[in-house]
Amino acid sequence: DSMALLTVENLSIRFGGIVALDGVSFTVGEDDLVGLIGPNGAGKTTVFNVLSRLYTPHSGRITFAGQNLLAQRPAGIVRLGMARTFQNLQLFPSMTVLENVLVGAHTLGRSDIVSTAIGLPHVVKEEQRLHERATAVLELLHLQPYAYRVAGSLPYGIQKRGDIARALASRPKLLLLDEPAAGLNPAEVEELAELILGIRRFSGASILLVEHHMALVMRICRRIVVLDFGKKIAEGTPEEVQNDPAVIEAYLGEPVESY
Repeated sequence: DSMALLTVENLSIRFGGIVALDGVSFTVGEDDLVGLIGPNGAGKTTVFNVLSRLYTPHSGRITFAGQNLLAQRPAGIVRLGMARTFQNLQLFPSMTVLENVLVGAHTLGRSDIVSTAIGLPHVVKEEQRLHERATAVLELLHLQPYAYRVAGSLPYGIQKRGDIARALASRPKLLLLDEPAAGLNPAEVEELAELILGIRRFSGASILLVEHHMALVMRICRRIVVLDFGKKIAEGTPEEVQNDPAVIEAYLGEPVESY
């Protein structure tokens, strides 16, 4: 029912003779939570890499927040309002959790290098504002106790949360989460589900989620898009998708019960 924030139309990309995406189309609305699922090699992370402008497609159109996304440089994507996490942790391990989150918050900064070096008053105010933003994100993701801990010394589940926090600190309109449940134990997956729902509820960001943990996807997503061999084979509500014969054959094997 929401207006389209992201519109992907007939997206295709190939690497040599391998077709990674073949005419993929879908939308993500404002205040939306969409799952993108499929077998390994289906093209899910390729979609993320195209959206974040790491890859340029051979054909198709992408509109984000009213802008032609394919006309943007990779560095401009976060300023346009899109942020992502990766399958593998990308935290700076020798920095504290707060410092890592401040890296994401500083994409909101507008001060130039000369003003920063001199320490002009508006730079000091901006630094205070960004610190407040980072602190608010830490509170939202229940990371305050770890703010001044070195990120690389923390348990894997906490580091994953820190990765999400850094992306969220840039105040995105759309947050791309690439397999956030990978490597987490059942209790951590349960916490992650509540965190993702809280992010959508309190930050105002829409979420596009790539995930293999089907119970998590079926529980929290409003809509699900299913890829197989680079093609979209289904799209719908969790109930519609998990009972779709093509999805069962290609990926699920049987209907999934949410936990």
